[in-house]
Amino acid sequence: MSELNNFNMKYFELQDKVAIITGANKGLGQAYAVALAEAGADIYITYLSGDIEETRKLIEDKGRKVHFLQIDLTKENAANIVINDCLEKYGKVDILINNAGTIKRSPLLEYKDEDWNTVIDINLNSVYYLSQRAAIEMVKQGGGKIINVASMLSFQGGKFVPPYTASKHGVAGITKAFANELADKNIQVNAIAPGYIKTDNTQPIREDEKRNKEILDRIPAGHWAETSELMGTIVFLSSRASDYVNGHILAVDGGWLVR
Repeated sequence: MSELNNFNMKYFELQDKVAIITGANKGLGQAYAVALAEAGADIYITYLSGDIEETRKLIEDKGRKVHFLQIDLTKENAANIVINDCLEKYGKVDILINNAGTIKRSPLLEYKDEDWNTVIDINLNSVYYLSQRAAIEMVKQGGGKIINVASMLSFQGGKFVPPYTASKHGVAGITKAFANELADKNIQVNAIAPGYIKTDNTQPIREDEKRNKEILDRIPAGHWAETSELMGTIVFLSSRASDYVNGHILAVDGGWLVR
């Protein structure tokens, strides 16, 4: 009975934790950053391009610190640069969220080699290098959380996006492999697999009346998700509340996979 009494809502708090989130100046990454700031974390964001001021304001309005680093994560030594800079700014790394990614659509028989390499480099290779480098610091610190961003195409094949599908299957594999080696070091490695979400990237699909209907007909929840509908999941996976969850790919898809 005493063990049951130990649980309280503080298990979900991230007070004074430091979270690195890649590609978090817009879209889902921005939602993850704001959610972790709301839970009490200070935020370190990498981004390739685009505006950062909206995200800065959203985080600072919650009373948390935020630092931005503009960097191409596919460049040599990028992982070391990110981790070392975060350590310099904050002194530690408690949470890593590998959110940055890209997608390039083309029929398989016309797919270009350079597009394959671009997608694999950012969606898979950068996840490996950043996770490995962060894990080294987390071992020194006595624990941590690594959360990768998978996809519905971690489970399915899709069409017109062979490297995206391959990379997201790879993200699921990296998640499981890292979890096996890091679990006894108090590091939990999991992935969140978003379903169909309202973002700038999915706007062309939502504007395609036929494709939009096909997708909605497959989602039991009956609607595309708002980015806010993934915020609770990212806090859970980043917090003490998920300490016995490891190597899991958590789908947040409105039931897409079960239909």
